[in-house]
Parts: sequence; C-alpha cells; structure tokens
Amino acid sequence: MKIIVDRFEGNIAVVELEDGSIIDCPKALLPANAKEGSIINITVDEKATEEKLQKLTNRMNRLFKD
Repeated sequence: MKIIVDRFEGNIAVVELEDGSIIDCPKALLPANAKEGSIINITVDEKATEEKLQKLTNRMNRLFKD
C-alpha cells in the first residue's frame, strides 16, 4: 500500500490512501524524513512477523507446560 503525505497539522499527518480517501495519522508512525508530498510504501514483513510469532509461541509453551 502506498500513502501520500498531504500535510502536517501539529502531531498529525493528513495522508491520502490509494483509494483517494484522506485520513489522519499520528506523525510518529511515519518515517522521520517524511515531508509533504512524500510517498510512503507500507508493507508487512512476513519473515519478521513469523519470527515474532514463533518466539511468543515458545514463551507461552514454556510458561504453561503441563
């Protein structure tokens, strides 16, 4: 998904989504170098997600051994 930074209003970034809709987003969620007009790609890191899930599963298994 790509978003376009339209403008900043204090700690809020007003961004345009791919479907043309406009939403407010906390500025802190954007890269530090984002500015008005920046196009930002949002992706899911499948490998990191799976690794995190596996670590959590392992931790839960250790905590709740039968």
